[in-house]
Amino acid sequence: MASLLAFRDHPHRKATSGKHGGGKGMHGASGEDLIVPVPEGTLVRERDGTVLADLVNHGDRYLAGRAAGAATATPVSSPTGGAPDFAEQGEHTEERFLVLELKLMADVALVGYPNVGKSTLIANISAAKPTIANYPFTTLVPNLGVVRTDDGFEMVVADIPGLIEGAAEGRGLGHDFLRHIERARVLVIMADIAPPEARMYEADRDEQEAVLLGELLDYRSELLERAKIRVAARADLAPEAAAEAAREGWLPVSGVTGEGTSELIGAMRRAVEEAREVGDEHEAYVVHRPEPEGIRVEREVDGSLRVVGREALRAVALSDLTNPGALAEAQRRLKKLGVNKALGRAGAKPGDLVHIGAMSFEYGDDDIQ
Repeated sequence: MASLLAFRDHPHRKATSGKHGGGKGMHGASGEDLIVPVPEGTLVRERDGTVLADLVNHGDRYLAGRAAGAATATPVSSPTGGAPDFAEQGEHTEERFLVLELKLMADVALVGYPNVGKSTLIANISAAKPTIANYPFTTLVPNLGVVRTDDGFEMVVADIPGLIEGAAEGRGLGHDFLRHIERARVLVIMADIAPPEARMYEADRDEQEAVLLGELLDYRSELLERAKIRVAARADLAPEAAAEAAREGWLPVSGVTGEGTSELIGAMRRAVEEAREVGDEHEAYVVHRPEPEGIRVEREVDGSLRVVGREALRAVALSDLTNPGALAEAQRRLKKLGVNKALGRAGAKPGDLVHIGAMSFEYGDDDIQ
């Protein structure tokens, strides 16, 4: 997958259900796993922003939902209860709402004001075909281009939508794309050196650089530690300014005429090779939060008690609580799990309301009522 656009119109994904069991003790077929492809660099979050997984490499996986357990359809008699007159129910499936966020994986990020020539440059040095026009915020989504040299070296270059002063605080469109700079090994700081009348902004070269670095600092200070290449963009419109920039360590470049692009590619390659040698690859991670074993009792805001724990929830979920026999079986299982004793330790008093999944009952002196 190259993007998350498929989720915009079709945000829901549903795995197939298992089949019903058959006669003579036959089990039904299990439902098939649902694999949801996402692009490399996808961050998985809860709705509250909690990070669950960071999938940066091909093949990384995160288990977003577990299958529900099936129940037996075969009656089994017991010495105390005889043959049951009810069948267990299957568990409810797990439903989750997750937020997916894509952070582009690029070797080089082109950073600059809107209309500084980033799209023109990436179109010149790669096969990318971004939208190019003479008005602010032409680039509404990041563009990726693969730059290949004659000896087979490859690097991925990202054209990041233009930043303006205050982007880190939400101004303009750049704040939506600052996160894409996080994983770039090398930053190309592009400043427009065209004559004032040809620029859309009054800020000169040094002022543009100061604003751009300031926005990166405000967003994530460690970005300033990345390798940086300073580019004097649109050099074809200001030859004298280009010469002055070159004397001060800037690389004059024109995406229109191609001036300085070969030198820029060479500088990017050297910086990328050095960064790769350092071994700063981003490792994928999945946050594991295993459910505590056993059961526990929590006090609700209204004073009632809630029993939490997979085994207790299964005892209730598998039982048809409208059937006396099934209800008795659920009570037997809960007692065997020690639910009644746990409620007593938690300070439960006779008459207190207790919840276990969809089941609610009053706590009694000697047993679950």
